[in-house]
Amino acid sequence: MQLKEVCVLGGSGFVGSAIVAKLDAAGYQVKVLTRRRDAAKHLFLLPNVQVEECNILDYQALNTALRGTDAVINLIGILHQSHRLSFNTMHHQLPAQVAKICADLNIKRLIHMSSLGADKDAPSQYLRSKAAGEASVSALQDKLNITIFKPSIIFGRDDSFVNLFATLIKIMPAIMLAKPNAKFQPVWVEDVASCFVASLENTDTYGDSYELAGPTVYTFRGLIQTVMNTLHIKRPIIGLSDKLSYAQAFMMELLPIKLMSRDNVRSMEVDSVSAAPFPSIFGITPTALEAIIPEYLVDQTPRGAYDRFRSSAAR
Repeated sequence: MQLKEVCVLGGSGFVGSAIVAKLDAAGYQVKVLTRRRDAAKHLFLLPNVQVEECNILDYQALNTALRGTDAVINLIGILHQSHRLSFNTMHHQLPAQVAKICADLNIKRLIHMSSLGADKDAPSQYLRSKAAGEASVSALQDKLNITIFKPSIIFGRDDSFVNLFATLIKIMPAIMLAKPNAKFQPVWVEDVASCFVASLENTDTYGDSYELAGPTVYTFRGLIQTVMNTLHIKRPIIGLSDKLSYAQAFMMELLPIKLMSRDNVRSMEVDSVSAAPFPSIFGITPTALEAIIPEYLVDQTPRGAYDRFRSSAAR
C-alpha cells in the first residue's frame, strides 16, 4: 500500500489522539498540527506521526502546513468561548478557511467534525456555529470530497464529560444538576475514530454526513446515576428548574475554569439523540457506555485499587 499523508487539525486532543493512533496503525503518514508541540508528546512515539507547531488561525501558516498532504481531517472545536476564541471563529470561519485552502491546493479529501443537533435555528451559539461550519464546508462540495460527522457526546478514558462528573460525585455531597431531563446518546471515542479512518478512502461516504450515537439514550439524570453506580458512590441528585439551571451556569461562568455556561444549557434544550441507527456503512456495532467507563473510573477508586490487587494476586 502506498502511504498517503493525512493532516489532522486538533489531532492532539481527546478525539484526535484516538484518530491519529488508528491512522498510524493503518499505515498512513500523519501530520498533526498543534499550537504547542509539547501538548502532543503522547503522539511522539507513533512511527508514522509528525507533530508540527502551527497557528491554524493564520491563513498563510495553515496554507503552508497543508501543502503536500492528500487529506485533511478537521476536529477543531471549543465548548466555551473566550475573549480570544469565539464559536464563530473556531466553528465557522476556520472550517471555511480549511475548505478554501484544500480547494486551492487541490487537496480533494476533507473530513469535518460537526455536532449532533447542529442547526442554523438552534437555541445555542455553539450549535448554530457548528451548523454554519457545516454549511461553509459543504459550499465547496463541487471541488472537494467531503464527509461530515455529527457525534453526540463522546466518552472514553480521557474525556472531559464523564470524568468531570465522576470527580464532582467524589467530592460533592450532592449533585445540583442543570437540565436533568436533557437527553444524550453517548458514543465511544474508539467507535468514532474507527468511522473517521474507515471513511477516509471509502468513496461511498463522499458528500454525506453521518450522525454518530451510542446504543443507549440517557437523560442527564440517568447518565449521572450510571456514573454513580459505576463508582459505587451514592449522592442525591437535585434536578434544577430551567431558571435555576441558567442561574447556576451564570455563576459558573464567573469561575476561573469554566465547567458550564449558559450557552451550554441552551445546547441542552436540544436532545443530543440520533433518529437513525448507527451508520451501517462502517460495519461497527456501537459500544455501550457501561462496558467502557468502569475501565477508567473504577480503577481510580480505593475499591478499584483493591480489585486490581486481588487480580494481580490471582484471587
